[in-house]
Amino acid sequence: QVQLVESGGGLVQAGGSLTLSCTASGRFFSTVAIGWFRQAPGKEREFAAAISGSDTNAYYADFVKGRFTISRDNAKNTVYLQMNSLKPEDTAVYYCAMRTVSNAGSSRNEYAYWGQGTQVTVSS
Repeated sequence: QVQLVESGGGLVQAGGSLTLSCTASGRFFSTVAIGWFRQAPGKEREFAAAISGSDTNAYYADFVKGRFTISRDNAKNTVYLQMNSLKPEDTAVYYCAMRTVSNAGSSRNEYAYWGQGTQVTVSS
């Protein structure tokens, strides 16, 4: 059974930084893609960033490019989302998700396993 656990969320002022962590169980972690999505109140869950399993290529939504960085430490079964220059509109619950293949994707339907989410609140 695959389990994903997010951590690192919290309250931060605009312009500040947070680093989210997603730790996964499962022996195939290093070979599969991991994505970060977010969902603000009243809005649909949207793609933020993803990292592939084989070549660790990273992909970002336009609204986080240049501010967020996704990385992975396969020895720790953990993926990180470094978030800088945070804005109030970044306030959301952030979820990590795992695919069963190496290629990263940006659609929710491509991800088979999800964590419970971690709240990020950016104050103005």
